[in-house]
Amino acid sequence: MSATDKEQRRCHIVGISGSIRPGSYTTMAVALALKGAEELQCETKLINLRDYQLTFCDGKEDESKFPKDVFRLREDVRQAEGIILGTPEYHGGYSGVLKNALDLMGFEEFEGKMLGLVGVSGGAMGAFGPMNSLREVGRALHAWVVPEQASIPQAWQEFDDTGNLKDPKLDERVRNVGRQVARFAYLHGSCEGNEFLQKWEKARVNPGGEAR
Repeated sequence: MSATDKEQRRCHIVGISGSIRPGSYTTMAVALALKGAEELQCETKLINLRDYQLTFCDGKEDESKFPKDVFRLREDVRQAEGIILGTPEYHGGYSGVLKNALDLMGFEEFEGKMLGLVGVSGGAMGAFGPMNSLREVGRALHAWVVPEQASIPQAWQEFDDTGNLKDPKLDERVRNVGRQVARFAYLHGSCEGNEFLQKWEKARVNPGGEAR
């Protein structure tokens, strides 16, 4: 796709930080991934859950008393073609803040969207456990989880005072998450991409794949 085509159809990518801690490394990582999407002329928006007054999801169908920010969050995500989720590692899983935000949303916000993942941890093992769990969430919501992901172990020593990563290779890996979300969002939104997907979905089942 040419630069002109991309300019005519700018994609919109949102990044959701699953941390409400002041000076959050997760928020810094999501912001960096969004910069990767911006390199491909995507419009981006950082959703910091600190700025949203959300209620706990209790499964009730009556949403008349929900805070307005629940509907604002849904609308912000619904407008995007691609989503980047960022989480800190808490006891081997992703944050409760992010879990609650995801529970307040659903197929209307995620289905058919490109989904990228970044995670940070205080320890040396990284955030692969939380990101694997988020891949399951993405699939459950019928999102397309991109192959690229980025884990930042010992995040407390990886960022400088300006919020940038000190290691160029790690910086590139985080940015690549945003780039890949953007590339697949462009492909998925193009006429050629949609035509391919339609043909692929209508393709006959491989007869050689039958159980014997």
